Amino acid sequence: MTIEINELKNFFWGLQNDITSKLEEFDGKSFITDEWTKPSDSPLQGNGRTMLIEKGNFLERGGVAFSHVSGKKLPPSATSSRPEIAGGQFEAMGVSLVFHPQNPKVPTVHMNVRCLVVHKEGIEPVWWFGGGMDLTPYYGDVDDCKHFHQTCKNTLDAFDTAYYPQFKKNCDEYFYLPHRQETRGIGGIFYDDFTELGFNKSFAMTQAVGNSMLEAYLPIAKKNFQRPFTPAEKEFQEYRRGRYAEFNLVYDRGTHFGLQSGGRTESILMSMPPVARWEYQRPIPPQSPEFQLTDFFLKPRDWLL
Repeated sequence: MTIEINELKNFFWGLQNDITSKLEEFDGKSFITDEWTKPSDSPLQGNGRTMLIEKGNFLERGGVAFSHVSGKKLPPSATSSRPEIAGGQFEAMGVSLVFHPQNPKVPTVHMNVRCLVVHKEGIEPVWWFGGGMDLTPYYGDVDDCKHFHQTCKNTLDAFDTAYYPQFKKNCDEYFYLPHRQETRGIGGIFYDDFTELGFNKSFAMTQAVGNSMLEAYLPIAKKNFQRPFTPAEKEFQEYRRGRYAEFNLVYDRGTHFGLQSGGRTESILMSMPPVARWEYQRPIPPQSPEFQLTDFFLKPRDWLL
């Protein structure tokens, strides 16, 4: 089997261009562009482009990262469920993004689409796709949750109507903090190790997911970004961002893969919020919007009923 690496790379590179150009138009501030290449003596070879807005008009911090790296040994996070490929050489590429808005009435969004190809003597190339997107509100809005999930469902239904409920369940289970016994946000879709449709259709589905992110998120952002908010609501956003940081550092497989494989640290940790806070036993008034976040919005549910 021949895998056209350039075809993959052209899509992921173009997706980064498309998303950043549309966010620049909305935010009014330009992304800084940091193109990088791993040094020749690094255990991980490759290059990428990290694009970032900090202290923008809409985005407090937002990053869109493209990377294409290869290595001689897969890290444990990639071989735990596939021991037969341990020791194989690999190529990994994709786009990941996180947008942390200024306004606490606008949710944080995360999206990642990626492909990994493993070459090992004696076996055919092993490949899989992964990706998805999820929404993390600080002040919940049912209509926003419905729009986000409906967009995800519409995208996946074009390939198989069984995928949305399956990938939604994956997302609810993956973006979960066991030590807090709560989800990170209101979910979305998540899939990994995906080969079910064969290479071409699996790639097409991943393209569709990546291309639908702005359709899922921008209407929510445009609806809410000018809503007034108080210093106390901003503080609550920062408090909840602490949960976001905890998940990314303790549980996220992408973060672990990047750090274990010798990836570029600043690009890997681009997803971290610019300001987060932790407080000991912070009181949340019953029936307040802050209480409703954990009592209602962070409980996995069917948003399309």
